[in-house]
Amino acid sequence: MQLDTYLFFNGDCADALALYQAAFGAQIHTLIRFRDTPDAANVPPEWHDKVMHALFSLGANAVMVSDGQFGQPQRDYHGFTLSIGASDAQAGERVFNMLAEGGTVLTPWQSTFFTAGFGMLKDRFGVPWLINVVEQQAPAEAPPPPAAPDQP
Repeated sequence: MQLDTYLFFNGDCADALALYQAAFGAQIHTLIRFRDTPDAANVPPEWHDKVMHALFSLGANAVMVSDGQFGQPQRDYHGFTLSIGASDAQAGERVFNMLAEGGTVLTPWQSTFFTAGFGMLKDRFGVPWLINVVEQQAPAEAPPPPAAPDQP
């Protein structure tokens, strides 16, 4: 059994793919536009360039995306968050800032007691993200100086 992520973008899928390529270095493996389907003659002209289905990878993880189906109502994302594990605080902050552009910051990028970098946001497409540094601990407080030795 396998669990896959499938996101719908209400007509902005190509822009989302471009953002995820820039932010994560996502590799697009499949990209099918509505004009490329056997039923293209029945697709409204304004949907010909929309993404019917795409598959991209982030490291070892595959994500499927689509613009949805013409005539369907737009949906908001509720009840989940995509979580990205960054290798260090600088990489995490870079990704966070790219995704936050035009989006909504829910928890600003910051060092916490559990990691050197953490933040939550919704990107400009409404997709919720949690960015977390996975390989570094938060900076520890400096230990107290050693006590002076007793002098006789």
